[in-house]
Amino acid sequence: MEDCIFCKIINGDIPSYTVYEDDVVKAFLDISQVTPGHTLVIPKHHVANLFEYDDNLAKEVLSRLPKIARAIQASDPSIVGMNVMNNNGEVAYQSVFHSHWHLIPRYADDDDFSIHFGDHTDQYDDTKYAAVQAAIQKQFEAQ
Repeated sequence: MEDCIFCKIINGDIPSYTVYEDDVVKAFLDISQVTPGHTLVIPKHHVANLFEYDDNLAKEVLSRLPKIARAIQASDPSIVGMNVMNNNGEVAYQSVFHSHWHLIPRYADDDDFSIHFGDHTDQYDDTKYAAVQAAIQKQFEAQ
């Protein structure tokens, strides 16, 4: 896509700090560096988000994440963990609408990165869980 910043990075129109590249993906340092080594992995084929992946693209892109993550981890002995994130849609904090995976190295509990998972257990009972389960399962029948 002509106006996609990540497509421009893939084409070399915008410079990046590439850490890995092959025929399927490009991995480069995120400009924000949430933590040192924060890397984005993007498919070279433009898709807006995970919902547009087919089985083959998912296999090809996701199969490369562990290798890239291991390289990031090995680059700094202070890395003790890693968050792997993929945001889909504006409400999910996606800001560039070319699918990308964040590999965010973790150094300590206080490394200026956090995620909040709300706990709504008290709002669910067996009936509500079963209704959500059935609604999702039904979608597999339609495929």
